[in-house]
Amino acid sequence: MLIKKSNDIPSSEITPKSVYLNRRRFITGAVALGASALAVRELSGLLPPPPVVYAGVKLPGLVKSPLSTSETQTPFKDVTNYNNYFEFSTDKYEPAHLAVNFRTRPWTVKVEGEVLKPKVYDVDQLMKMAALEERIYRHRCVEGWSIVVPWAGFPLSVLINQVQPTSKAKYVQFLTALDSNQMPGLRYGGLDWPYSEGLRLDEAMNPLALLCFGLYGEALPNQNGAPVRVILPWKYGFKSGKSIVKIRFVEHQPPTAWSTATPSEYGFYSNVNPEVDHPRWSQATERRLGEYMKRKTLMFNGYGDQVAHLYTGMDLRKNY
Repeated sequence: MLIKKSNDIPSSEITPKSVYLNRRRFITGAVALGASALAVRELSGLLPPPPVVYAGVKLPGLVKSPLSTSETQTPFKDVTNYNNYFEFSTDKYEPAHLAVNFRTRPWTVKVEGEVLKPKVYDVDQLMKMAALEERIYRHRCVEGWSIVVPWAGFPLSVLINQVQPTSKAKYVQFLTALDSNQMPGLRYGGLDWPYSEGLRLDEAMNPLALLCFGLYGEALPNQNGAPVRVILPWKYGFKSGKSIVKIRFVEHQPPTAWSTATPSEYGFYSNVNPEVDHPRWSQATERRLGEYMKRKTLMFNGYGDQVAHLYTGMDLRKNY
């Protein structure tokens, strides 16, 4: 009998503790009812479903960004078929299938709070606010895998400057869609929904922070956060909220989904830091999606020249 040690298990296959018990209850109940494809597939050991082929809408006039990395891009099929999107499923392969019919039109984003010009934007109006750039960013997920993706969007600072934050605005909070009729994962709990994330205002103003509408030259697929999301390449992937419906400017640090659920594991800042391990696994190395060999994790995911100054004087072990 072969007994695997924790070091033998790929970190990408480790389920976060905060959803582990919930997921087990879900699977147990589904087996009893005989009505859950997810439970049947997990318990029977079948291979992941075939890739979803996404026939996306081309985004015209994309401008290449000098902020892009020259690293090899992760294949489209991997980026669009292996996703963390708990509103649909805790399984990484299922969101691509479960989100196929997710409705992203009509869609509005409400901007409110400590701003002089609060506004409700139609997402198509929002897309036209500035020229869309294609930025090839590397990303590091907290579970130990990483990707390189060409995202399309414009700096988050463009929106921030338009709504004009007041002197009281110190943080930006992002709230995402909450629709249990379309998002089956919401029915099983796991987090305090709707999913929320937040940044300090100076982080949100950094040129790397992207309000994102597409990838690989096409509009965002549903499983990747359509129709609009945030991309923050120096932070772990869960900081980049998907399917955003509200942006709030606030005076005090806002609650965020993962730091509320398990504060000992997921801090507010969540900067990529190979020197601070997750309580249940090391963050010193990562595995690029589609590759076998691991590589060293870079501080701030390799974007230290652009963002390290934001954290001068901070203890990044305490402010993890």
